[in-house]
Parts: sequence; structure tokens; C-alpha cells
Amino acid sequence: MSTLYVPELMLLEGLARSGVGLLVDGRGLVEGVIEGVVGAGSVSAEVTIERMPGRILLPGLANAHSHGFQRLFRGRAEGRAVGGDTFWTWREQMYRAAAFVRPEDMYDVARAVYLEMVQAGITVVGEFHYLHRDQDGRAYLDGNLLSETMIRAARSVGLRICLLRSGYFRAGFERAPHAGQARFYEQPEEYLENLGALAERYRGTDGVSVGAAPHSIRAVPLEAMERIVGWAREHGDLPVHLHISEQVGENAACLAEYGQTPVALLAGRGLLDGRTTLIHGIHLSEGEFAQVAGSGATICSCPTTERNLGDGIFPAEIAARLGIPVALGTDSQAQIDPFDDARELEYHLRLRDQQRGILDGVVREGWKSRDGIGAALLQSATSRGYAALGVNGGSLRAGEAADFLTLDVEDMALLGAESEGLAEQVIFAGSRAAVREVFVQGKCVLRDGEHPKAVEIKMHYRAVQDRYQAVQARYRGAISNGGK
Repeated sequence: MSTLYVPELMLLEGLARSGVGLLVDGRGLVEGVIEGVVGAGSVSAEVTIERMPGRILLPGLANAHSHGFQRLFRGRAEGRAVGGDTFWTWREQMYRAAAFVRPEDMYDVARAVYLEMVQAGITVVGEFHYLHRDQDGRAYLDGNLLSETMIRAARSVGLRICLLRSGYFRAGFERAPHAGQARFYEQPEEYLENLGALAERYRGTDGVSVGAAPHSIRAVPLEAMERIVGWAREHGDLPVHLHISEQVGENAACLAEYGQTPVALLAGRGLLDGRTTLIHGIHLSEGEFAQVAGSGATICSCPTTERNLGDGIFPAEIAARLGIPVALGTDSQAQIDPFDDARELEYHLRLRDQQRGILDGVVREGWKSRDGIGAALLQSATSRGYAALGVNGGSLRAGEAADFLTLDVEDMALLGAESEGLAEQVIFAGSRAAVREVFVQGKCVLRDGEHPKAVEIKMHYRAVQDRYQAVQARYRGAISNGGK
């Protein structure tokens, strides 16, 4: 039977609607598909009506870039490096977390981070996964064991997942392998074989899809990058995601090896197109932004991580002016709040330029967002992320998966919200604390802020965290004793 969900207000294409509901098909061959937005009085007697007073209904949020295991050291890599803390010193602490997790630990950590995503209103995640080998750097019998673990974890909490299987072949530009990356490395042929097996295994699987993720041009030499992109285009036109120009040093090293900066290099080889998503893309020239725009590629910004790591400010106004789609990701899991990430696209520019409303004019022209900045940033948090992952949803349109969430209008952050300018109120004042219900493919996975598996998931995560902290304490003790 179909169900009509009738909230107090609905955010549809960035505009507030009242007196209407979201009709979700429960009768067809595929459950959990949106039939349309209709008035409560226009449905047949066979339709179940679920009224949602005090709720704002909006599309499910898309997290287009996640490294799930990094949740393990949240708040534990803040300014502790001897001689100064940078992105590059932070990576050493990340390597220790990567070396720690066994498959069973990975499952418990992933379930915890995915539960947190659901609680924040996220309905689909792009898991950029690059841990493939065991703790000694040896291949598992199943080369996709840890990828399967992430998929299983996401589905166990009700989250849709696009597993972006990452290729990682070297430590950096013209650098030999790094011991801390032993779990990342595969040979290019091995990588493509495992990617192909994973993609075939989940072809047509409900709630799961697969993409290619050559980690970066620093970790994947150009010849291998070309092979992976070519393979992805030939085998189902898979989405291709890669890190690019996150750090100034990355650009300089690429220039030294190839004579071009990363975007110019890949664009010149025809490796960017509408199925490509570039992660970060902070340090691009105007010419490179124009190349991205011409290719149809998306940029996924991760404002919280970029702020946390000191990467720099993503020039969102250039992307918006050129019509480049911008999606959002939680990346290192320093925090998980898509509403905050969305508004930081604007707020970071305000800090940089000491002005306000920097995106408001350009989004109307470049992103064709006639309804202004709130509606445009909401699209970055929803439909643009879905598109980057090649996943159906994100706009509440007929025929899409019924992925949506509700916010409590009585939550203190939104108290007094009204239909006029509702998108701005949600983006600039809202927070994950206001999320009450989350529906994924028509199934309610969060009801009144509660998840049925939350107690169990937290218990298992704490056990992993306690063991991880004990290992880290021994490591710090060894360092303080001169490594003895």
C-alpha cells in the first residue's frame, strides 16, 4: 500500500510548500519510490496518510566523500606533532589508526560512523575506501573483504552506500612505498580485478553501488590513472572519484614530475567528464576551474576536514559562477553535520573577503538557482551529491527513491522558522540536532531521533575504541622512552 507523508512544511526545489504530502509507492515492483507531491485530499481511500505535525520534510542528504575508519581518532590528532602540525604530520597518526583495525573492528567502527550519519540526516554515503590488505600488508583470500565489511556496515544501519574502491600504488610523486600505507597498496592489475569483481557482485543490488576511486595523481601514476578511468568508462560507466589539489605542495610535486598541475594534466589527457568527481579541488587556477567546468565534472568540497587540516579555503564562488556542481563530504569524520558543511561554503568566503552574501549573486547565474543561496546550498547537500555518486534520489521527484528526512520546527535552532525563506533558515540556522525522522528507500530508519540498533552499535564501538586507546598509550610510552 502507498503512504502519503504530510508534514507541516515541505522543502521542494528549495521552496517551502504547505498542505501537500509526499506520496511513496508501496505497491509496485520496487518499494520505496516517490510517486509525487500531492494534496492530502486528492488521494484514494487505499492510501495510508501519515501526518507529521511540527515537521519540515526535505530530501535526504548525500555524503559524497567518507573515510569511515578515520572516526577512530577523532579529536585525537589535534596539534600534537613535534615541530608543528600539518596535513602531512596528521597522516602519520592516520596510518596508525589504519594499521590497528581488524576486519571485525572495521565493521564496528563503520557502523558507528554510519549511525552518526543517519542521525545527521544522511541517506547515502560515498565511501572512499582504501584499506584492502591485512595488518601485515598481505592480501586477504578475498581481496574485497574490507570493502564488503563497509557495505555490510552501511546496510546494517539502513544507509545506502556507493563503495568507491580506491587504487593506491605509491607513496607520492616519485616516492617509494611508505610502511604506513602497507594496507593500501595493490598492483594496478590486481586493483582492476578486485574492482571488477566487486562491481559485478553488487550489480543491480538494492541500496549498494560501486565506483572507481584512483586515490590521487600522487598515489596513482598517470599511466595507471588512464587505465582505471578507461576501465570505469567501459564497464558500466562507473563514477570515478579522486583527490586533487588539496595541498599546495601536491601541485608543486605534480608540476615537478609531469610539468603540469593535476587538473591541467588530467584534463589534457581527456580523463575528466560528467562521471568524474574531484575531491577538494582547493588550489586550482582560474584556467583549471574552466577546464573542470568544460568537462562537466563535479567538485566535492569537505569544509570541516579542509578547515581541520588547514588545507585552505575552497573558492566556491568560482565554481558557482562557472556552473560547476559542488557536492559535500564528511571526509575524515572530524565532525558530521551536513548543514554546517553547506553553510561553510559561504562562511569561509566571508572570513576570507570580510564581506557577506558572496555566493548569493553568483548562484543565481552559474548554478541557475533562482531562489538564492539557501536553495543552492541545499542542492549541494542533496541532489548534487546523489548525482556525483550516480545514485537515484536527492530531489523528491517522481520516480526517485524515497530518501527523505524531517526536521523538528520546535527544535531551538529552528524555533520560529516560517515558509518565507525556509531554505535559508534550514541551511544557516539548522543543525543535525533538529533531525527527527530519516527514510531510506521508503523505510523509516530513524524515528523521533532514535535508531533501533543504537545501543548495540555504541557498545561495540566503545570496546574497539578502548582497545585502540590502549595501543596508542603503549605507542606514546615507547616514544617517550626513546623508542625502547
